Amino acid sequence: MLLELHPQNPNPRNLHKVIECLKDGGVVIYPTDTVYGMGCDISKSEAVERICRIKGIDPKKAHFSFICSDLSHLTDYTKSVDTPLFRLLKKTLPGPYTFILPASRQVPKLLKTKRDTVGIRVPDNLICRTIVKELGNPIMSTSLPIDAYVEEYTDPEIIHEKFGKLVDIVIDGGPGGMISSTVIDCTGPEIELIREGAGSWEEFA
Repeated sequence: MLLELHPQNPNPRNLHKVIECLKDGGVVIYPTDTVYGMGCDISKSEAVERICRIKGIDPKKAHFSFICSDLSHLTDYTKSVDTPLFRLLKKTLPGPYTFILPASRQVPKLLKTKRDTVGIRVPDNLICRTIVKELGNPIMSTSLPIDAYVEEYTDPEIIHEKFGKLVDIVIDGGPGGMISSTVIDCTGPEIELIREGAGSWEEFA
């Protein structure tokens, strides 16, 4: 199903359909402030496993991140974040960054890495943040089952043509981007750039 949601004013009825789908263990493709992503409610392990099958990856080796609606979720899913780091997160989020942080016990096992870390995203995109807020749980964030984002994958209609049969809902939230988020590891003594993407590394260097 291709479902339209206005980027600034998402239709409550269509929004409700997405929330119900996620609560039922569904998989959706949704817009972020970078590329279109694929995800599910993080508490639905069968949906997480289904995404792994779609992408042909081993759940034990996967590196998933998830989307929070704001920084208040951090205390639930990460171990204590010190004041300088919290200030840094507050300065850069919402924005096109994924921060790798120490995972708390509330993070589902399937979404933790062997290092007991988790990737957290707070995108500057009203649609996905509203979905998370209404759902009451973060949603898993992973890329589409493609090798690289090219121009055609910025168009939700083409995304629906290619992947609509694999997922339950493709959200049309307008054109997406082609560059993924910048990934920053905050678990060591120094903040480390893992992948340079849409977010500026100069904020941290």
